[in-house]
Amino acid sequence: MARKPRFYTATGDAGTTGLLGDLRVPKDHPQIEALGALDEASAALGVARSAVTHPELPALLRQVQQHLYHLMAEVAATPDQAETFRRIEAEQVAWLEDHIHRLAEQAPEIQGFILPGETLAAGLLSLARTIVRRAERRVAALMGLGLYRNPHGLRYLNRLSSLCFVLELVELQHAGRLPEHAHAGDMD
Repeated sequence: MARKPRFYTATGDAGTTGLLGDLRVPKDHPQIEALGALDEASAALGVARSAVTHPELPALLRQVQQHLYHLMAEVAATPDQAETFRRIEAEQVAWLEDHIHRLAEQAPEIQGFILPGETLAAGLLSLARTIVRRAERRVAALMGLGLYRNPHGLRYLNRLSSLCFVLELVELQHAGRLPEHAHAGDMD
């Protein structure tokens, strides 16, 4: 008879957690904070993926979530393991840029601000964008501390927040709910 897996290890009961390599750090360590923000971003994108109505967005969001899992592995790696887990490169950043440009052509020009929540899916994409921004700040802090060295990972998160904004516009347009007076507020 197969034994059911345990869903806990109890190794973190003392307030530490393991990185990818031979190192344990406190659960409030900057790498763990960045991992948590990336995990939240992926979860938020997953919820948005389940709610979007535009037919091409679920597959796009699923691919982004897969990229985020690769980025999480990079962030979780110890310095001696960093290259082993590095997967986010210029190609993934360019992939996001291509989707931003292509989808932005579908979105209408906007004037004024968009308040999140015109539709559930658009609100979820806006929430995901803000969580991605937090993850970007956490990864930038890691870079400042020398704990993460892949500049493409930071660039990926910067483009991802812009993609979320464009996806929000595309989703609003698809739902026929784009406000008349909207403004592009997330284009850095």
